Amino acid sequence: MRKHSLSHSAYVLLGATCVLVFGGLLAVYSASSVADYVKYGDSAYHLKKQAQYALLGVGALWALSHWKFGRRRGVSTPRVEAVAWLVWGVSVVGLIAVEVSGVGKWGATRSIDLGIAYVQPSEYAKLGALLVTAALMVGWQRGEYELGAFLGRLGVALGVPVLLIMMQPDMGTTMSLVIACGIVIVLGGVKWRWLFLTAGVALPSIGLAILLAGYRMERLMAFIDPWADPTGGGYQFIQSLYAFGSGGPFGVGLGLSRQKFFYLPAAHNDFIFAVIGEETGLVGALGVVVAFIVFAYAGIRIALECKDPFGRLLAGGLTGMIVTQAIMNMAAVTGLMPITGIPLPLVSAGGSSLTLTLAAIGLILAVSRHGARGNVRLVRPEESRESDRASATQWRRNGGAHLPRANGRSTSGGRRA
Repeated sequence: MRKHSLSHSAYVLLGATCVLVFGGLLAVYSASSVADYVKYGDSAYHLKKQAQYALLGVGALWALSHWKFGRRRGVSTPRVEAVAWLVWGVSVVGLIAVEVSGVGKWGATRSIDLGIAYVQPSEYAKLGALLVTAALMVGWQRGEYELGAFLGRLGVALGVPVLLIMMQPDMGTTMSLVIACGIVIVLGGVKWRWLFLTAGVALPSIGLAILLAGYRMERLMAFIDPWADPTGGGYQFIQSLYAFGSGGPFGVGLGLSRQKFFYLPAAHNDFIFAVIGEETGLVGALGVVVAFIVFAYAGIRIALECKDPFGRLLAGGLTGMIVTQAIMNMAAVTGLMPITGIPLPLVSAGGSSLTLTLAAIGLILAVSRHGARGNVRLVRPEESRESDRASATQWRRNGGAHLPRANGRSTSGGRRA
């Protein structure tokens, strides 16, 4: 493979991304055109905004796809952990700004009005937390942190954004952040007993958060039986199911949705999958599912092909974050889980979600471009043979670690949580 070129998996990932973005633009226009004409006198209002955000996101994708995150022949780029904490810090400042002067909508305060656009810092907080988690996991495996320091940094990296996002309140984004970082931790080789212990603490906390918030209990009851309150808590569920039921196998036709005529709330945003199901039927809905399956396959392949420890965790975590969010959205829209308020990545209207997701895909492409070669270090042949024997002996002694070294072999000297 040519130096700095993308792998076959990267092109597959780009293909799935293009299908979802262009399909999303079409779906946004169809779902929002009627309401936009009534409210703004311009049926393409949201389409124009979404296209602008898509162009901005493509620029971020291209720029980040060239990020050299490792060490090349003794020349060190800026420390990955420093970059990760910088992204994390900026996003946390944004979350604090939301609490001070945020813009509220549908009972939650999640955005900042910049005059030219609304920005949702919680979307970028997911990326910041994931970057820091990946950097910390690599540092832990290399023995750079004692257990107390590692857990303290990880607690700050996850606890601060989770607390601020829950104050908005936004439980859906919180779950997405925690799941994404959890994937990174699992890929980093943390022992399962620690994960089960964490889950044992987290699940009761989630239950308590639901019980203490009336609107969350309402959503849970609406999920269990939406027909118990068809004009209140169950209204959005029911209208979404009407949309899918009307679509049938092949849909009612592009642009011919009836639910978008002020029946289905957030038709161009959180519930855009329902409009896709109504207009293109089962075939169109399955097409979206297949596109995300292809995306997941390509992202996983990029992670597995990467020989750099941080790159592998980054690609795996970002792929998991995007696909998990897609699963949560489609499950909520089809009535398989309570409504979470999470948009469908690359498809739903929303500038913060679209630009963040495209930026994340750029980072996955950077892993494909620079991570497959690993960290290069020139060694003498006899040193290489001795190193191979020592690594193999230590690997067998440790039982093997999940996290690969930069040269593609398993970590021999790192710690395991």
